[in-house]
Amino acid sequence: MSLDVLDAIPDGLLDLAAGELHRALRGPTLIHLPGRREEPLFVSVLLHGNEHTGWDAVRTLLREQGDTTLPRALSLLIGNVEAARENQRFLPGQPDFNRVWTHAGGGTAAHAMAREVLAIMRQRGVFASVDVHNNTGVNPHYACVRRLEHRYLHLATLFGRTVVYFRKPEGVQTQAFSALCPAVTVECGQSGQAHGVEHALGFLRACLHLSELPDHPVPPHDIDLFHTVAVVKVPADVGLAVGDDGADLCLPEDLDRLNFSELPAMTLIGRVGAGARRGAVLDVRDEQGLESFDRYFTVRDGEILTAVPLMLSMLSIDVRAIRQDCLCYVMERGLTAAG
Repeated sequence: MSLDVLDAIPDGLLDLAAGELHRALRGPTLIHLPGRREEPLFVSVLLHGNEHTGWDAVRTLLREQGDTTLPRALSLLIGNVEAARENQRFLPGQPDFNRVWTHAGGGTAAHAMAREVLAIMRQRGVFASVDVHNNTGVNPHYACVRRLEHRYLHLATLFGRTVVYFRKPEGVQTQAFSALCPAVTVECGQSGQAHGVEHALGFLRACLHLSELPDHPVPPHDIDLFHTVAVVKVPADVGLAVGDDGADLCLPEDLDRLNFSELPAMTLIGRVGAGARRGAVLDVRDEQGLESFDRYFTVRDGEILTAVPLMLSMLSIDVRAIRQDCLCYVMERGLTAAG
């Protein structure tokens, strides 16, 4: 797998759904399109092959544009075409394409692809970066940033008022591009939802029409800012099921309905199977990588409960997604933006 770099959209590419792109593309492909403003907007789609909203939004935008020159140059990265063919986040033997961007010593072809893309976009003087994603569980649409700088927050609030500042996980695209330009990840709900495509499409249109990003604070009434303080994973040796009390860890079937809700202490998160070790079914790590289960959760009578009032994001009941990524993130509300 190597990166292909093109200066035009291949004929017929915009007619292909995400799962059909392998017919026209050999693998990860970076496409540079000219615009009236030369500093390009960088957009990455399909870093996860089962998250189609970004591609659907981009191909709609480019169909609308037709032969008309874009208001700003666009550099489009189409990511894991092979996984998109199978409608999977990534394939067995592949790394996660959104965890390869900041590990300079990573030896896989995906790491090499990421290094090449970063070098090209640094040379081109990238204006801003947008990485488009979907969630597997029920979540509102929101934007994520790695830096609390005013231009980054203005870019995020152009997508919506809900903004999440995060430091984990490592290796994500937005982390790497934040060293080059204002960069955001936009989470557009579940893949296949029309309103997610429309939201992403409107945001990308707005980004292409920007002449600059303001360097003054975002008004407080225009932003709901959250800070991701811990990640919750299920260890590989823990049996996991949804709605099956016989597993080591059983999750409620409607667990993802708790996303972005102010949860009181003693909210049910899951149940521990009779044969499982009570404190070992969840691995909770703070931003420093320290074990933090007892800070946020407790186990009583076989039930995993929130120990304190908190807010969770990206809760999923998709067992494959949980195994490949995480169960959820723990968030706190509010943080003062730096200048």
